[in-house]
Amino acid sequence: MQYALTAPDLQVLLALVRGGNLAQAAARLSADASTVFRSVQRIEKSLGQRLFERTRAGYLPSDAMLEIARHAERIEAELEAARAATARPSAEVAGRVRVTTTDSVLRGLVLPGLPALAALHPLLQLELRAGNELASLTRRDADLALRATPKAPDHLIGRPLGTIRFVVCGARPADGSRRKRPALATLDWIAPDEAMPEHPSVRWRRKNLPKVTPRHLVDGITGVVDAIKAGLGAGVVPLFMLDSEPRLAALSAPLEACESQLWLLAHPESRHLRRIAAVYQHFAATIRLPAR
Repeated sequence: MQYALTAPDLQVLLALVRGGNLAQAAARLSADASTVFRSVQRIEKSLGQRLFERTRAGYLPSDAMLEIARHAERIEAELEAARAATARPSAEVAGRVRVTTTDSVLRGLVLPGLPALAALHPLLQLELRAGNELASLTRRDADLALRATPKAPDHLIGRPLGTIRFVVCGARPADGSRRKRPALATLDWIAPDEAMPEHPSVRWRRKNLPKVTPRHLVDGITGVVDAIKAGLGAGVVPLFMLDSEPRLAALSAPLEACESQLWLLAHPESRHLRRIAAVYQHFAATIRLPAR
């Protein structure tokens, strides 16, 4: 008789697919790596097939394992939905929602709207992660993502929130007066470092000011903003940052051919859960990007 996978088996296998190695899978299961190792060995022996290829990079799932993982994710989502359904219809939205985004979107667009969300759902807890790397919604490293991308990945649900435009900024004079717009090539430039070579602001500067070498390099767009406010020079920042950073002064009009699209992304298997849906709907309703 062929071995029948159990719910605990699926939980272990899904954790290893998402974690990529025994240590990460164990952390997701609140277990130890040796327990995960023995469980995977037992499951593969019972099924009579290898589900993972062991490499120096970790455990790589086979095609069969990826298919099993897709079923396991649907079961996981249905189970969570069933648990949510046991709450009374009038019960408040509660639980943790993990949101991943970039540093500038977090500071300029997400944080200003969170007090209203907190007041509306006092039992809701948000875990906010900012970085240039996109945390995987498929591995459940996050529940929602706010990212600049040309289009939503096929395996995720996405809603476009608008176009992110960029402008050259310097520090506003201490007396609050407007700055004159200087020749851009004469400025001390602040720019993202080598970790962001394809950022729209970097591509624009290389194309339009090819002889300019930035004087200061920082590790993110909020670093550019902070360095500008400190009086170190000028840099390209998202237009929406001007609304939350009064010490910035625009030194140009919104830049031509320097833009990206902001998407709100969710995994299709968990998008309908009340806590995730509440945050998703709040972001969709409150995040507004300035036009030209």
